Amino acid sequence: QVQLVESGGRLVQSGDSLKLSCVATGHTYSNYVVGWFRQAPGKEREFLAQISWQAAYSKYADSVEGRFTISRDYAKNTVYLQMNSLKPEDTAVYYCASGRSSVRTLAADGPDHWGQGTQVTVSA
Repeated sequence: QVQLVESGGRLVQSGDSLKLSCVATGHTYSNYVVGWFRQAPGKEREFLAQISWQAAYSKYADSVEGRFTISRDYAKNTVYLQMNSLKPEDTAVYYCASGRSSVRTLAADGPDHWGQGTQVTVSA
């Protein structure tokens, strides 16, 4: 079965950078996408970015494009989210998610699988 395990979340200061990792295992097919969402207290879960596993084609939410970068290490089955210039409003639980089909749009179609999340807290 598919498992998504996030790591890397912690307390940082405003302006810092942080890199999250998601180890994605159990996909028995090669055409899928892996992405990142986040959910702040009292807010809806928000799509951030996704990457297609085979071609590494990426998409971003307008709110983070240019500041966050998604990438994947094929050999390590790991997807990363590099976050720069962090702000207090970036404080949230960050979730890894995946969906079948390399043309799937996680924001619109929703994922098939979710990780358990990792907490990122940005202090002012």
